[in-house]
Amino acid sequence: MLTITAGLLGILIGSFLNVVVHRVPLGRSVVAPASRCPGCDTPLLRRDNVPVLSWLALRGRCRHCARPISPRYVVVELLTGALFAAVAWLVGWSWVLPAHLYLAAIAVALAAIDLDVKRLPDVIVLPSYVVAPVLLAVASAGTGEWSALGRAALGGLALWGFYYALYRVKPGGMGFGDVKLAGVLGLYLAWWGWPQFLVGAFLAFLVGGVVSVALLLFSDAGRKTRIPFGPYMLAGALAALFTGADLAGWYLQIFGLSPVA
Repeated sequence: MLTITAGLLGILIGSFLNVVVHRVPLGRSVVAPASRCPGCDTPLLRRDNVPVLSWLALRGRCRHCARPISPRYVVVELLTGALFAAVAWLVGWSWVLPAHLYLAAIAVALAAIDLDVKRLPDVIVLPSYVVAPVLLAVASAGTGEWSALGRAALGGLALWGFYYALYRVKPGGMGFGDVKLAGVLGLYLAWWGWPQFLVGAFLAFLVGGVVSVALLLFSDAGRKTRIPFGPYMLAGALAALFTGADLAGWYLQIFGLSPVA
């Protein structure tokens, strides 16, 4: 029931994230005015604003002007629901659940915005430097794992410093938004454990490299094409949440070493 409830909650949150993804890059309020069709500017009826179901009922078109509604709205809602359900299934009803759901929510929003405008807005990233430590502190208080909170602080500083060094060494190769996001992800990765920290940091570059090569081979992208790195950082962190310890143990066993505790 928790997994199903979290999935449904995620779909509702995903509907709000669609507003965030559309309005934040434009510097507009995510609270007002009410959602409206970008074609005819008609405010959406309540029954036309139900996540997933309204899009299906309207067959992906505005009720008033018949302008196509991008399927990405449904994708964001379903993806958020799937991530919420997966997180709930992994950690269960525990003190760490709110912190993990928050990460899933900002991951979807930031990835979508970065893909759209190649920017990671401060209005989402910077507040996470307050929200994430508070939620992780609550998790540590509930579980008694205070050492995890200290580890998280070290991990946040370490990953921020690593990305900042890359930013300084090769100007233009990485945006400063990636540096700021790295500090937030470092908090989470290290709170889970050093194996997850290492795997999450590594997977960002692995996934980014694979996708970049694929774009060079199978699209019009060139060597100077700017490719947003935020989605790969977020994907690597979420993958580490689910598989970090196992991947780290498998990698160490290849070299005949014991898995990191």
